[in-house]
Amino acid sequence: MEPSLSIVVPVFNEEGNIRPLFDALLPVLTATGMPWEIIFSDDGSTDGTWPALTVLNQCDGRVRALRLSRNFGHQYALFAGLSKARGDAVISMDGDLQHPPQVILELVARWRAGDQIVHTIRKDVQRGHWLKKATSRLFYRLFSYLSGVRMEAGMADFRLLDRLVLDELMGFREQGLFLRGIVNWVGYQTSKVEFVCGDRHSGTGKYTLRRMLKLAWAGITSFSVVPLRISIVIGVLTSGLAFAEMLYAIYAKLFTDTAVPGWASAVAVVSFLFGILFIMLGVLGEYIGRILLEVRGRPRFLVREEVGAYSGARSSE
Repeated sequence: MEPSLSIVVPVFNEEGNIRPLFDALLPVLTATGMPWEIIFSDDGSTDGTWPALTVLNQCDGRVRALRLSRNFGHQYALFAGLSKARGDAVISMDGDLQHPPQVILELVARWRAGDQIVHTIRKDVQRGHWLKKATSRLFYRLFSYLSGVRMEAGMADFRLLDRLVLDELMGFREQGLFLRGIVNWVGYQTSKVEFVCGDRHSGTGKYTLRRMLKLAWAGITSFSVVPLRISIVIGVLTSGLAFAEMLYAIYAKLFTDTAVPGWASAVAVVSFLFGILFIMLGVLGEYIGRILLEVRGRPRFLVREEVGAYSGARSSE
């Protein structure tokens, strides 16, 4: 029987969470009354995640898994899993049990009521480091302002997509995937469900500060050219500052007895202007680099092997 509901779970070194997640999902998926499948997308794990997935597939054929050839990153692993989903409704979630499986029932209820995209919003309860919370809120505000695509703080990749929406997303060929932004950009009938984040069952979180900053920068530059325009404004302002300094030096030389400021002030101004210039060149280089990635046309991910493969599955590129 063809599944009506697909659950897509990207995982990386989550050996200890595979079976507990399946055990938590099983009664919830049964309660939906829909034929279902679970698709795990292994993003190049180096522990026992893949053996655990193959064992789980042998226990229940409705569990499918694909193994990427290396670690391509969370967004690409998620996209790879979505490309294999066959359900009329497709839910993506993390594999560490911080996304409560019970919320799936409400997501499905909203979908049955006619919503084509159902987002989840993580409630800001008293847990987690204050700096992470503050930077997360700042990012969502900054992203919404620069891109014109509104995203609320607490949004994650725990959501439901209707088959129509997912088919449209599969047509996006761009590199530097930022699915949270893309899903908000496409429109369609949308609703939101709040949830309280659960505790990680085992292992450690994979999103370090470096990875979060990388994802944030990729999201902003994927959706907005405002950083380039800001560079232009800064360039105009600093050029004006340099021109004013030059006029002051000429005026002091010709019309006053005041000595022209010495080399220290000149070096300070020049250093400041060069610093601004290099920042603008860095921003420009980021966008040129993105153009290069698009022109190369390389696959966004490569699938090394699958278990429970389906001949009618969609392309993995």
